[in-house]
Amino acid sequence: MVTLNSADSALKSFYLDAVADALNTKVNPFLAKIQKTSNNVTGKDVKKLVRVGINGGVSAGTETGELPTATGNKYMQLTTTLKNLYGSLEISDKAIRASANNEGAFVNLLNDEMQSIIKSANYNFSRMLFGDGTGKLGSIIGLDDPYVYVDEVKNFVEGMRVDCIADNGTVLFEDVYVEGVVYEDLRVHFVTNGEKFTQDTLPTGTGIYLHGSKNNELTGLGAIFALTTAPLYGVQRDNALMKPYRKDSAGKMTENLLQIAIDNIEERSGSKVDFILCSWGVRRALLEYYKEFKVILPSIEISGGTQAISFNGIPVVADRFCPKGTMYLLNSEDFKLNQLCDWQWLEAEDGKILKQVPGKPVYTATLVKYAELMCERPCGQGVITGITEV
Repeated sequence: MVTLNSADSALKSFYLDAVADALNTKVNPFLAKIQKTSNNVTGKDVKKLVRVGINGGVSAGTETGELPTATGNKYMQLTTTLKNLYGSLEISDKAIRASANNEGAFVNLLNDEMQSIIKSANYNFSRMLFGDGTGKLGSIIGLDDPYVYVDEVKNFVEGMRVDCIADNGTVLFEDVYVEGVVYEDLRVHFVTNGEKFTQDTLPTGTGIYLHGSKNNELTGLGAIFALTTAPLYGVQRDNALMKPYRKDSAGKMTENLLQIAIDNIEERSGSKVDFILCSWGVRRALLEYYKEFKVILPSIEISGGTQAISFNGIPVVADRFCPKGTMYLLNSEDFKLNQLCDWQWLEAEDGKILKQVPGKPVYTATLVKYAELMCERPCGQGVITGITEV
C-alpha cells in the first residue's frame, strides 16, 4: 500500500540518483562536459588560485656559467559566492490517497513530477549558462494590457513566474504568472492579481527577472564577455587574465573568421578551443558557407550522446539561448562547476523530505544544490558577434 512514508522513501532511494544524473548530464552538452568539483569551495565561497605567466627559472646558459634562478610562480585569487539552486515538486494529498492501492499509478505520478523538474531545470540552467548571473530575462519595450512587449522573448515560457523590477531596485510586480508567449511579435501574456498594466505601473525599460532570482543565478557566459568595467570574480577586467578574445560586427560567416579567432586565442593564451556554442542561425550560416564549396561538415557524438557538427575536430553546438549572430569559442577545461555537494533533498528535522504546505492539502519536496560556475582563464575564451545569420 502506498503511504506518505513509502513515497518519501522512494524519492530518497530511487529517484534522487536518476534525477541528479539527468540534471548533471542532460541539461546542456557544454555543462555536461565541465568538471564538477568541491576542491575550491571554502565555506559559502568559491576561491581559486590561478597561476599568472610562467616560472622564470628556465633559460639557456654557458657550460661554466651560473644556473638560472627560479623567480617563483605568480598567482591571482578568483573569488565568487556559491549560488543556491532549487527544484521543487508538489503532490496533492488527494493524488496520494487515490493511488494508495495502485502502486503503478503512484509510480507514474512520481515519474511525471520528476520529469517536470528535469524539463524545468533543462530550460533554466541552459538559460543561466548564457546569462550574466542577474536573472534578467528581458526588458519591457511596450504595453498592451494584459500583454507586455519585450526586447528578448526566447527567455520566456508558459508557466514561468517572474518579477518586474525597476532599475533602482523597486519591485513593481512580484510573482507574475506567464500565461503565454507569442514569439513572432515579442509578446508575453502576464497574469496578475487584477491590477492593470499602465505606463505608470510598469514603465518602459522595466527589467523582468525570474521570480526570486535577481542577482542569484550562476555566473554564465554573459558575465565573462560583458562589455563592462565591473570586476569579475573580484578581479578588475583590465587584467590580462580577464580579457577574452572578442570580434564584433563580424558579418558573413567564413572559415577564416573562425580560424583567425581560434588562432588568436591560442596565440595569446595558449588555450585550446574544444567547444563551440552558437545560435541556430549562425550554425545554419556555417553549414551554408561550406555548402557553397560542396563540403559537408562531419558530425561527432559528444557528452550525453548529443550529435554535433565538427569544425576541425571541434564540436559546434547550437543552443536556443545563445544570442543571435553570436558564436562562443571555449575551452571546457578552464571551466569548473564548483559545488558544495551534488543534488540532495532538503530534509526536515525528522528526516522527511515530503512536507505539507501549511494550510493546504498538498505535500512538497525540494531538491537543492549549492554551486557556482567559474571560468579560471577568461583570456582563453573567445566570442564572435554580429555574424550574419541564415
